[in-house]
Amino acid sequence: MPDASDSPAPPVGGGHPPVDTDADADVVESSHGAGVARITINRPERRNAMSWDVMRGLRQALAEAKADPDVRVVVLTGAGDKAFCAGADLGAMGGHDAGFLEVHDARGELARLMDDLWHLGKPTIARVQGWAMAGGFGLALSCDLVVASERARFGAPEVDVGLWPYMITVPLTRSMPPKKALELMLTGRVVDAAEAERIGFVTRVVPHDQLDAAVDELVAVLAGKSPAVMKLGRESFYAVWDMTASDALALLHSLLTLTTLTEDAAEGIAAFLDKRPPSWLGR
Repeated sequence: MPDASDSPAPPVGGGHPPVDTDADADVVESSHGAGVARITINRPERRNAMSWDVMRGLRQALAEAKADPDVRVVVLTGAGDKAFCAGADLGAMGGHDAGFLEVHDARGELARLMDDLWHLGKPTIARVQGWAMAGGFGLALSCDLVVASERARFGAPEVDVGLWPYMITVPLTRSMPPKKALELMLTGRVVDAAEAERIGFVTRVVPHDQLDAAVDELVAVLAGKSPAVMKLGRESFYAVWDMTASDALALLHSLLTLTTLTEDAAEGIAAFLDKRPPSWLGR
């Protein structure tokens, strides 16, 4: 189980213009099969910290999963047993030849990655087996569900190096009580898996050797639902998050009627009445 001496150096959310520091490495691996896309940050020697190549690779892998009609669920994780993602790799994000505006735009790549996750149209699971720090913390919480090993650790330590976790504020405040998120950002303290589950931003905590089985169990449940209804329902969840109650109810009213017009809704109701499993068409 990780301890303080095993912790990665405090990662931060800022960076410099993209450079191909990992040009010769396959820093993001992706595989599709049995209805699931498994996307892995493959930099275990760097605690799966995010370089520009990693963020580009993640965005490309998500785009491919979104476009693949056979993919019903996406699982995001990090290679090895030490870390899901230790945040931004400051060493790999070097390079000083670009201008101010290019640097500023590059720093928004994590925001674009989180937006890709929210607009994927398919459920996402973060499989967290170790450290999820700073940007890695935000990346995990940008997924719909988080399944964590008992060894998992979460934190936003930017304040300890004189910075602030600006880019992950949105997923943190959407995943736990806002004042709890603020406390974690103000103190930079690390949260273990048990506390993370109590706070509410982790879906399930399991023994380390049962992590893959727990993830696969959840994948099977999600993959067994209607892809069409899953897409509409998931999009509605994120769409109404910041709306007033009256605006949200107006949108949800319309989406309810739209959903009843799908072939999957008709199949689901028919299967219920016939007392048989539904055969989803995804439309």
